[in-house]
Amino acid sequence: MVDFGDLAKDDQAKYSRRAWLDHTLQATLVLSAGGLGTGAMVFGSTAALAQSGPAPAYPTKPINLIVPWPPGGSTDRHLRKFAEVASKYLGQAIVVENKPGAGGMLGPSTMAAAAKADGYTLAQLPMSAFRIPHMQPVSWDPIRDFTYIIGLTGYTFGITVRSDSRFKTIQEMVEFAKTNPEKLSVGNTGTGTTPHLVMEELGMRTGAKFLHVPFKGNSENTLALLGGHTDALSDATGWGPNVDAGKMRLLMTFGERRTKRWSYAPTAKELGYGIVSNSPYGIVAPKGLDPRIQKHLHDAFRKALDDSEHIKMLDTLDQEYWYKNSEDYLTWAKQTLESEKKLIEALGLMKK
Repeated sequence: MVDFGDLAKDDQAKYSRRAWLDHTLQATLVLSAGGLGTGAMVFGSTAALAQSGPAPAYPTKPINLIVPWPPGGSTDRHLRKFAEVASKYLGQAIVVENKPGAGGMLGPSTMAAAAKADGYTLAQLPMSAFRIPHMQPVSWDPIRDFTYIIGLTGYTFGITVRSDSRFKTIQEMVEFAKTNPEKLSVGNTGTGTTPHLVMEELGMRTGAKFLHVPFKGNSENTLALLGGHTDALSDATGWGPNVDAGKMRLLMTFGERRTKRWSYAPTAKELGYGIVSNSPYGIVAPKGLDPRIQKHLHDAFRKALDDSEHIKMLDTLDQEYWYKNSEDYLTWAKQTLESEKKLIEALGLMKK
């Protein structure tokens, strides 16, 4: 029988730790069948040592960040600035790629299906990821098909009309939609998105019946309102410049409290509608990402999140700071998938 103690004394001086383990493994494999358990144990130790070796060189080329909305909206503006700031902490450029459609899920679902889990393809994951699976069949899973990197922020949502609109308050708009069912058209950023569902919920709570008009993102939604093709707009703060320029009138927001920038606008909560929503979001990668790359991305993105340039952009968009580390972001995602199911059921939008 092999004396492992003597083997260690004789050979440690001649071998590095890895070589010594390999030597020990070879000795173990010649043991009788009764000693195979020990051999398996040593083999496992060798494999674990190999996996805990130096982290892969990363990143060595630009990183692609999918923004699943058209250029110009609040998400696009935020993530372009975030990518710019994060690039200096990663040492490589982060290139934004706009892939709008499917309620914000065209880009992330494409990434989940086809992109390599090498850290060079990332995506913003919108709130619709936790709703659409309850509303229609999908080919992706919001938990299993993504590696959660970091939670970043949430939106300020609001309802606007053109500055020459007959509606001066949200109450006037609701009353019209109650007495004129589906005659008042409201643009949103896609079926299953928060701008769509807050209007569904407002209708459910008040008896109003709006005509919902889905678009791919803020840009199309804005052009439709300004062009007189829709009567109102439900969206995140992409409407901000037009409100500030006097082209749109902000009637109501959906935050816990009034915004700092447009403090004159009441919230749905204070008006008694009982709706609060900010749809937090973050950045994900395809499933199977090396945990060392996941941590590297998280650490760089955390620095970018706290960078003064990025904080200034959050203030510009009136968006809240919403940091979640990788583990907490995944936990939040699992909980949100379940809680959003209840909302979809309450609105009568569950898939059949």
